[in-house]
Amino acid sequence: MAADRPDTETLLDADVAARTDSYFSRTRAIVARYGDKRVTYAVFLRRPVVSAPRLMVAWLERAAAARATGFTIEVTHPEGKWVGAGEPLAYITGSLLQLAELETLFLQKIGPPCVAALNAYQMCIALPRTGFLAMEARHCAGAEMQEMMAYAAAVGSAAAVREGARGFFGNANDATAHWFGRPHGLGTMPHALIGYAGSTLRAAEMFHETFPGENLTVLVDYFGHEITDALAVCRRFPALAESGRLAFRLDTHGGRFVEGLDPGESYAVLERHAPGAIRRYRSETELRYLVGTGVSAAAIWHFREALDAAGFSAARIVASSGFSVEKCQVMADAAAPIDFVGTGSFLPEIWSETYATADIVEYDGVPMVKLGREFLLRHPDVEGDGRPG
Repeated sequence: MAADRPDTETLLDADVAARTDSYFSRTRAIVARYGDKRVTYAVFLRRPVVSAPRLMVAWLERAAAARATGFTIEVTHPEGKWVGAGEPLAYITGSLLQLAELETLFLQKIGPPCVAALNAYQMCIALPRTGFLAMEARHCAGAEMQEMMAYAAAVGSAAAVREGARGFFGNANDATAHWFGRPHGLGTMPHALIGYAGSTLRAAEMFHETFPGENLTVLVDYFGHEITDALAVCRRFPALAESGRLAFRLDTHGGRFVEGLDPGESYAVLERHAPGAIRRYRSETELRYLVGTGVSAAAIWHFREALDAAGFSAARIVASSGFSVEKCQVMADAAAPIDFVGTGSFLPEIWSETYATADIVEYDGVPMVKLGREFLLRHPDVEGDGRPG
């Protein structure tokens, strides 16, 4: 019965009142006493981003419906387009009485996705022939952030795909797989399964026996025998290896080198395959990505050499472990032979850069904004430069 169902408007109002900044609630009370005005907010970030407004717009539309009002939302840069620092992402027009309390909440839903979308775009552009798997969930503070980050990766990926990159082909869980056009998340095995099985080879056998029709991606760093264990799996499943349905995920942590490498051999590997990269590095971080411990460019080339030498040139390499924009750029410079990257590192590293801001720029149709924010006033003929997308 209708009387038994919670009232949507009451729930929304209670949630907004509890979560908004209190001065917005007090503003609403003052406006209710002295008279409403129709206002226009300009929403912007202080850094370049990729436009990812969909979650904010959907939430505002739901809020308007719950409050029996209407908001006019003008998205100034279509989803996936580059937006310069300080350029309005959207103009939101409606009743100040109805909008005042919503500012805190709608800003939460646009800043982080826009920054993460730019990161995802830059990663895909840096490695255009590499496919990416979004592994955002483990880095997120709850389900709402998880939804925002998966959406952002999909937006950034789509922008990169329009420029010829492979982009993100999926993600690692069911809840947000829809952003990538999939019904389910992707993935094969965590380190826990290797430990359970007692060996890398046995874990591969268990997976294949349980999911015989699926491609097989095997983690190979658990015992520190990346090369040895990978070749053992190839010899056990030669048909999968020959058909390209067998892949190995390098996830070696930064506390040690991949099997068979040390500093000297790491330099030697890159001298064979990408000597220019060593001469172009600009920071200690970049040098570590090239020849350091963990999943370095040298480690990936070394792994590729071992597979090819054993006759398994069709076996693929999945790289993970801290693949940020910068690491992807270094890998590109070293032409690292990566088939796929699993990453959640498109999440913003500096959270303060995700803070979106809104200022009212019109009251009852009259332009007005606080001193110093005149750049937010409407300029209908001005557009971004169109990058990316």
